Amino acid sequence: MIPDESLGAADNPIYDNPWAYDLACAFRDVAVEVDALLAWYAGPAGPPGTPHGRPPAGHAHEPAPPVRRSTDAASVGRGSGAARRPATVLELAAGPAEHAREFARRGVAATALDLSPAMCAYAEERAKADGVPLEVVEADMTTFDLGRPFDLVVTMLDSTAHLMTLDAFVAHLDRVAAHLGDGGLYVLEMSHPADRLTDEPSTGTAWSVERDGTRANVRWGAPGDRIDPITQVVREHVTIDVARADGTVEVIGGVVPYRFWTATELTAAVRLSGALEIVAQYGDFTGVGPGDPDAWRLITLLRRPA
Repeated sequence: MIPDESLGAADNPIYDNPWAYDLACAFRDVAVEVDALLAWYAGPAGPPGTPHGRPPAGHAHEPAPPVRRSTDAASVGRGSGAARRPATVLELAAGPAEHAREFARRGVAATALDLSPAMCAYAEERAKADGVPLEVVEADMTTFDLGRPFDLVVTMLDSTAHLMTLDAFVAHLDRVAAHLGDGGLYVLEMSHPADRLTDEPSTGTAWSVERDGTRANVRWGAPGDRIDPITQVVREHVTIDVARADGTVEVIGGVVPYRFWTATELTAAVRLSGALEIVAQYGDFTGVGPGDPDAWRLITLLRRPA
């Protein structure tokens, strides 16, 4: 079952303003996160380095019939040296495609997939501005068919929270498995269950960021937002207040539905699919375990069974 379209995010005001969403998520250290993704691809183990801070929040962009928008990604050979390196990467529910663009900067042939036309157009614009080749595909993360395998597939920022049903999650895993090449790796970043199941969430709901003289005050979720105990869906009220250097101010608001997934539900979805198996789990991009006090994400590494 595909999620009810009334719950979709493709035409949400938050995602229809991708520049504001991109700014709101500027607290992420994408280069460090890609370092970790490459290290995990080389061999599932905690990547080197020190924690780069716990951001206040990390939320999703949602990624359906495939509409190929750009096909200039160059084929890149595997890196030389001892480290195993992906030649191709697919970022699902990519939104502004921050991670795909960072991979492209490093010479990996990158593809970004998202459901939102506005996000796809923005990702293309940013890639052109960065001078990096990027293929952008407008498609659904539960039904996409690109007709070729990838070495590495990633879904970042809890984007699977846009999968509203177990059937949708299983369909997503099936499509990922169909696009993994031999020895390929799927890295799935989700919010940490502590955010919903404890009185001490690992992330906050309000933060400020500044980039190139433009400041954004972000509130992702309001005190009155409550999770439905039956569906595990919460409709979060999001506000992004943008103040530019020239003194102009813009307020962007919307209600974004999210489905909360527990760690055991993730395991159940993987078992129901049967197309992938979990090979490692981490609590952040430095390699701490999901049960570590410093864990603030649930990051799962999956491969096709041997």
